Amino acid sequence: MGRRGRKRQLDVEARYWQLLLSGVGTVQACRMVGITRKTGYRWRAENGGIPPVRIAEAARSNRYLSLLERQRIATLRGQGLGVREIARRIDRSPATVSRELRRNIRHHDKAYDGDLAHARARQRTRRPRRGKLNLDSELRDVVQGKLELDWSPKQIAQYLRRAFPDRDDWHICHETIYQALYHGGRGGLSRQLSRRLRTGRPLRRRRRRTGQRQCRFIVPALLIDQRPAIVNARVRIGDWEGDLIVGRMSQSAIGTLVDRTSRYLRLVHLPDGHRADQLRAALVNVLEQLPEAGLTLTWDQGSEMAHHKQLAEHFRDGIYFARPASPWLRGTNESTNGLLRQYFPKGSSLAVHGPDMLRMVEDRLNHRPRKILGWRTPHEVFHSALAS
Repeated sequence: MGRRGRKRQLDVEARYWQLLLSGVGTVQACRMVGITRKTGYRWRAENGGIPPVRIAEAARSNRYLSLLERQRIATLRGQGLGVREIARRIDRSPATVSRELRRNIRHHDKAYDGDLAHARARQRTRRPRRGKLNLDSELRDVVQGKLELDWSPKQIAQYLRRAFPDRDDWHICHETIYQALYHGGRGGLSRQLSRRLRTGRPLRRRRRRTGQRQCRFIVPALLIDQRPAIVNARVRIGDWEGDLIVGRMSQSAIGTLVDRTSRYLRLVHLPDGHRADQLRAALVNVLEQLPEAGLTLTWDQGSEMAHHKQLAEHFRDGIYFARPASPWLRGTNESTNGLLRQYFPKGSSLAVHGPDMLRMVEDRLNHRPRKILGWRTPHEVFHSALAS
């Protein structure tokens, strides 16, 4: 008698596949059920990456007909019952039953086989489906052109609706663009274009919660609670939020100023450093170039703003500081800094970027449509408000 093989852990394997179907990664699923990576990869290879039928059926959504329901449809139809009566007995819509029969009835004898119909349905779900961007090269070229300008998929989706109102087949959602980027396959968008996304990630990552930060120090200045209430309403331009984006080992930095209402951006070149006196001089230079004096400025409690009293004359309603470790109080600026990291990555030296580079990035972001602005651009909102 030959040696018996290792006993298959059917219950463990079932839990493993259920975790994969729920979106858990392979390595994490192996850890959760207590098996090695090698075992998990072997189970996947044996099934071609597709869960066994018994597991797939258990995890299948109730939205789709099950094998038992198809077998009942075949039995009831064999008894001569109509579509509506079959639908009532299996508690499904008559349209569902009618569509199922139309798809899977045999043409030569008009018979319906439940087992064969279910096998066909499973085969259809496995077939590769080509998305709109794979099939329409003209649409793909338009989307690719906007991605190369660093537009987000949401911005591109809204642009297609506004620019081509009569082409309903081009009115795709942003998720279609993401799918074409990450799972486009042959004829889809190049995976290299994922570098044009704000995150620059070639694969999607799960979001995680950040830890809470502790208060480090308090700057003796006006806190955000004393800021005029009209600033929160975002009904006027001239209420600015500011901060620094810092380079490798805090040895270089770029100042950022964002208007709360229009999201209009100005970048502050700091070639000599970001001490308080250096930031003050650079900020004054930028403020003097603005077409209208500022109303308020909200900054975080960084030591680079130690000379804030010398900047007060440039802001009619004062300079204010957010509470420590509360970046959401300056959400407009924090969001813009995140956009800027696509051009000025963390861990890199920011001293290599001259004024021309800063103006180019400014121009690119200020002329990019924003959802929060009704898909208008910051430049359009800022300057139309000045003109009125």
